[in-house]
Amino acid sequence: MPTSPARYSRSLDWVTVLIYLLMVGLGWLSVYAASYSPDAPADPLRNLSFSELMAFNWFKQILWIGTALALIVVLVVIDYKAYDTFAFVLYGGMIVLLLVTMVVARPIAGSRSWLELGPVRLQPAEFAKFTTALVVSRFMASINLRQQNFRDQLVLAGLTLLPPLLILASNETGQALVFGAFLLAYFREGMSPLILLILAAAGIILILALLVPKLWLVGVFTLILGLVLGLNRKALRHHLPLSLSVWAVVIGMVFGVDFFFNNVLQAHQRKRIEVLINPSADPLGVGWNVTQSKIAIGSGGLLGKGFLQGTQTKFDFVPEQSTDFIFCTVGEEWGWLGSTAVIILFMVLLWRILYVAERQKSVFGRTYGYCVASIFFFHFAINVGMTIGLAPVVGIPLPFFSYGGSSLWSFTTLLFILLGIDAYRKQDLER
Repeated sequence: MPTSPARYSRSLDWVTVLIYLLMVGLGWLSVYAASYSPDAPADPLRNLSFSELMAFNWFKQILWIGTALALIVVLVVIDYKAYDTFAFVLYGGMIVLLLVTMVVARPIAGSRSWLELGPVRLQPAEFAKFTTALVVSRFMASINLRQQNFRDQLVLAGLTLLPPLLILASNETGQALVFGAFLLAYFREGMSPLILLILAAAGIILILALLVPKLWLVGVFTLILGLVLGLNRKALRHHLPLSLSVWAVVIGMVFGVDFFFNNVLQAHQRKRIEVLINPSADPLGVGWNVTQSKIAIGSGGLLGKGFLQGTQTKFDFVPEQSTDFIFCTVGEEWGWLGSTAVIILFMVLLWRILYVAERQKSVFGRTYGYCVASIFFFHFAINVGMTIGLAPVVGIPLPFFSYGGSSLWSFTTLLFILLGIDAYRKQDLER
């Protein structure tokens, strides 16, 4: 039976909607500040045609916001069962689109990841996130993750890994890395915590292998193995082959990191890791963005320089400042207090998404909610981390703040599909 607009309106989670609108509004102010020029006329709209206005990022962002608001209406009125029913169709269509993009897209900054439709450029990798979230949620709703067999594990891994592999083939590393965030959703649904521990340990070992002399690491790991086996005779008798196998894998990782670093990573990727480890390695080259970003954020002080008063922002010291490095505009003009307020706002949004996810009665809705939270958290943590030199520069946007239609539409779609699912859940409970 159709639901009246008033009843549907009451079912929508307006707290999350208001957080979204606030973040989009603050994001537009940041984009305007990042693209503002002190030499621009006082009235930027005076005597300018539409095509001339399209030269301004802040104006195009208004158009993206307007279309995103229209998209929201479509997303929230669609019955949530459609997302469940057509998850595999949407996923298959996105895989085809990623393949087409690899073939027809022209290289932009070394990446074939943008489709050009007249004056509009779209990045299919952004939209692959929500289609993958839908399909893995649909698949996980059909199995018990705690009791699934090896075949189910392979299917789940394949569904998760296919999009990022295609994105990597288009030379878009940052967007491919985002799909690793799905592990957090799988952990919520029963995936063994041992997998997360193994991956975390592997990451730590690889980082140490870049920072610490290899022979010293081998000695430390061998000593740890000897102490564990020496203190536990039972382990020595029953687990010696397994322990030696783990030790061999660890040592292989220690010595294999150099091969991966020198032969698998591209030159610009190696430079970014070198700059992360040693910020002074290439301050005028690859390290320029991060160096200038930290200068901009630090110059904001406690209260900031004021809206449109950022000197680093005005004079374009930070490349990509309206997209990947938008947070340094926040730091320079709004200061420590403003930056902290934005971080708190993201934390509130993430908490709200998890709250909405937990109250879902279906595995599909709950899993999708955790996928959304994981993707948002990854983007937020890595983007802010790379602007302050705590994460490598991988080129991913800050949700709702960075300029761009593809990212805004993608994050809007991710969030409002969840709110649509939640709204219909409430209506079902009322009937």
